[in-house]
Amino acid sequence: MESSAQLIWGMVFGAIGLGFFVYGKRQKAAVPLTVGIALFIFPYFISNVFLLVIVGAVLVALPYFVRI
Repeated sequence: MESSAQLIWGMVFGAIGLGFFVYGKRQKAAVPLTVGIALFIFPYFISNVFLLVIVGAVLVALPYFVRI
């Protein structure tokens, strides 16, 4: 992590990912479960803060548009 902004955004998306993961596991819903896991993992691979926020926002919005 190069900056404190990356760390903070990573923690925010990780916390949101935990919520999606727990919800998906309890409801046996595949989309929130996988989005939760993706929100845990993706901050480790993206070093640009702007791109981190964009990808995180897309992942957070994904379960609202994809219903399986």
